[in-house]
Amino acid sequence: MNERDLLQSGFRYALSLRHAQADAEDLVQEAWLRLHRKSGRVASRSLLFTTIRNLYLDQYRRERLIAFAPLDEVAEPANVEPLLDDRVSARDLEAPLAALRPEEREALYLHAVEGYTAQEIAGLTMRARGTVLSLLHRAKRKLAKAIAAGGDRPAPRRQAG
Repeated sequence: MNERDLLQSGFRYALSLRHAQADAEDLVQEAWLRLHRKSGRVASRSLLFTTIRNLYLDQYRRERLIAFAPLDEVAEPANVEPLLDDRVSARDLEAPLAALRPEEREALYLHAVEGYTAQEIAGLTMRARGTVLSLLHRAKRKLAKAIAAGGDRPAPRRQAG
């Protein structure tokens, strides 16, 4: 993965945490700078993500953030649209995603966009695998409920079996 792709991936992850473009840019820049100071390069995406997450947690504790500002004019990442079906657009997900708890949004982003498994997310976020699975389940359930409530068509139902 080249540096540009690595930065874009880190920005999308930071955006999933902060939900504000300027804050996400600051997180990525600070993480990139710290990693370059330490070893002269960014060794891997997981190291960048871990550094971004640690910086986010430090800021969260310092500022005691409660709510995240909604995205206003941020361009959608190129690889998000294929994850969505024809019932909902990425813009329609802004409010439901903002309503998720930060932990749920983080786990959902890492799983759905970055393609990490629950075990890998558990390692990155220092949570138990069961906790990650629970966060993913709750986030998906909340999004499905929000889409069903706001859309013309109901969310698909699970078939018994």
